[in-house]
Amino acid sequence: MVLTFDPFREFDRLAGQLLGAGTAPGSTVPGGTTLAMPMDLYRSGDHFVLHCDLAGVDPGSVEIDVDNRVLTIRAERSPRTDNDVQWLRRERPTGTFERRLTLADGLDLDRITATWQDGVLTLTIPVAEAAKPRRISITTGDKGVVESSTTDATAISSN
Repeated sequence: MVLTFDPFREFDRLAGQLLGAGTAPGSTVPGGTTLAMPMDLYRSGDHFVLHCDLAGVDPGSVEIDVDNRVLTIRAERSPRTDNDVQWLRRERPTGTFERRLTLADGLDLDRITATWQDGVLTLTIPVAEAAKPRRISITTGDKGVVESSTTDATAISSN
């Protein structure tokens, strides 16, 4: 008698469905959107940088929107349509990919830039001028000006 149930294969399949890294063609979550869009996000000086891995995606299929401080990145990877192919293993998901990030106050949403290189989408999100740390002068009662000693000081005025 042959054992056809492999508990590890079933575990891999279930984990893939839950985490969006399915091994089945076009593995999706409810709503038809796959989750496989790994990203890195970091701050570098006066801007944030977001990198999304989108290997095999046509850059023309990528849509980037900002609506009410929610950044949405949507892309589509089309499946191969070769009729004479016999798949042995198919791990690269196809379909629509989407990521949503809620952006904090203090970012300049009008100056977000996007670039594409080697299957990596890079967004640069600058910090708004009003949110950047700045040195504020202190005016004393004798109309003298004293420079504050910290870069994040608040305005203090004495009469």
